[in-house]
Amino acid sequence: MDEKVFLCPSGALLNSGLAVPFDVVYEGLTCTAFAIRFEGQVHAYLNRCAHIPMEMDYQPNKFFDNSGKWLLCATHGAVYSPSSGQCVEGPCKGRLIKIEISETDSKVYWHTQHNLKMIVF
Repeated sequence: MDEKVFLCPSGALLNSGLAVPFDVVYEGLTCTAFAIRFEGQVHAYLNRCAHIPMEMDYQPNKFFDNSGKWLLCATHGAVYSPSSGQCVEGPCKGRLIKIEISETDSKVYWHTQHNLKMIVF
């Protein structure tokens, strides 16, 4: 059963700005995920390149290119659509692993899924 978990205030996610990271367990492994805002909408993905499963940010919580239109993998140069996670250029195939996210009453929530579990410390 999915659970709605508070992630951050809406104001923490600026259009094409820094991401808000959070930890999940995916397929039995602890991984970092990230939430972003693009064209006014919130999105979240596992911080794992579709080419080789390595974290993508080139500076802490920085995923957007200089134009603010694309997500980049710093290691491989893969380029992804912020709204779909689809690979659009580079050595990747497929898409980033999307995490369900919503925004209500100026708050952003992450929705747990059967294969994604939030780490509780």
